[in-house]
Amino acid sequence: MKRRPRGNPYNDDRYDDRYDEYLPPNRGTPPVNKPPSWFNATVLAVVAGIFVLGIGVGIAFSAATPTNSTSLVTNLQIDQQAPNAEVCIQNGASAISVNTRFYVTLVPFKVYVAQAGMEPACILRRANWTILEQRKLISPDQTRECRNRMNTFGYVGNLDNKDKVSIDCVYQSENAKNLFLPSGAATPTIGGDDQF
Repeated sequence: MKRRPRGNPYNDDRYDDRYDEYLPPNRGTPPVNKPPSWFNATVLAVVAGIFVLGIGVGIAFSAATPTNSTSLVTNLQIDQQAPNAEVCIQNGASAISVNTRFYVTLVPFKVYVAQAGMEPACILRRANWTILEQRKLISPDQTRECRNRMNTFGYVGNLDNKDKVSIDCVYQSENAKNLFLPSGAATPTIGGDDQF
């Protein structure tokens, strides 16, 4: 077998054996097909989508079905429990009345608090007090006195039964802060009207 002379008469490095040591050893062999990986981008996107969908369905299901009948979960449940719910929602806002008693001893000075009782209530807008006046549940003197102090009326009990309803002139506490909101956020108004 004749050996090709060193040097390349065609100036083409592909035929020059001087560079054989720099070429990869597996040149000329076909590439080996690897089995597909389970962690490619498409599979990961599908798994992430199923995961997010599962979380969303779980949250929706837990919000729609309260787990305990003694707990109030949403504003809708509080609205439904308000006394005279239709009248309350149209003319004010549903609320929760908290009744408790404080006892103070002077010697020694101590403060005792009775267990609080909570019941559904309603706060009326100032413009809608006529509902109480029409049902003769408040007198013109009570209306005038409450209006002079720039307050409004709140009630517990059924408006259709004079003996079972309790109406109070209440004022909005400007010091009450909603600590569930981020600092600096405005407190949302009920029904877009803050004239209570």
